[in-house]
Amino acid sequence: MSVIKKRIKNMYIRVLPPDGKVQITVPYTVSDDLIRRFAISKIQWIKKQKKSFEGQPRLTKRQYITGESIYFWGRRYRLDVQYSDAGSHVLPAGEKLVLEVRKESTPKQREHVVNEWYRAQMKQAVPKILKKCEYIVGVNASEWRIKNMRTKWGTCNIEKKRIWLNLQLVKKTPECLEYVIIHELVHLLERNHNDRFFGYMDSFCPDWRIRKAELNQQTLDCFEG
Repeated sequence: MSVIKKRIKNMYIRVLPPDGKVQITVPYTVSDDLIRRFAISKIQWIKKQKKSFEGQPRLTKRQYITGESIYFWGRRYRLDVQYSDAGSHVLPAGEKLVLEVRKESTPKQREHVVNEWYRAQMKQAVPKILKKCEYIVGVNASEWRIKNMRTKWGTCNIEKKRIWLNLQLVKKTPECLEYVIIHELVHLLERNHNDRFFGYMDSFCPDWRIRKAELNQQTLDCFEG
């Protein structure tokens, strides 16, 4: 269990995928004893969250070789690695994603090529979805960025109105990306996850619970930095 102290008013607890690590975020003034009692009070909820992670399918560490499964917007593709001296590319081809790389390339270098392709695809998709979500929520983000994150699908810097989106969302369905964007935009109306926040979510995205469940039930890819 890890404890993070911030300038906030309330205590929060999260169980992080994929391994169920417990993270508690508390105000600076909270004592260790109060943190311990807070954690104990959430034991049953923690166990339930950990159990849900155990039941999720998870991919093994990818080597970026022909035959591996690779995901793009919720669809499963077969990776087809082809050697080329003309540069590195990713090319969709029916049910396959063709990865063209030099023969001497390492798994890490191939991973980088795929992630840069993923990033380009996500950059192309986000503006249209963001515009739709901003219209629904009635607020605008000043900017958005993409980052590979280990524990969150998205974050929002409320003061700067900046949204960060996890690059891994490009592997999930577009509906999941839309849900995350709406979630982060709602934080511009309400900072905390309280009744007011969830009321906004119910209004702007009535099926958000279904989308959230879909997001968390899809195959957990091993993290690629």
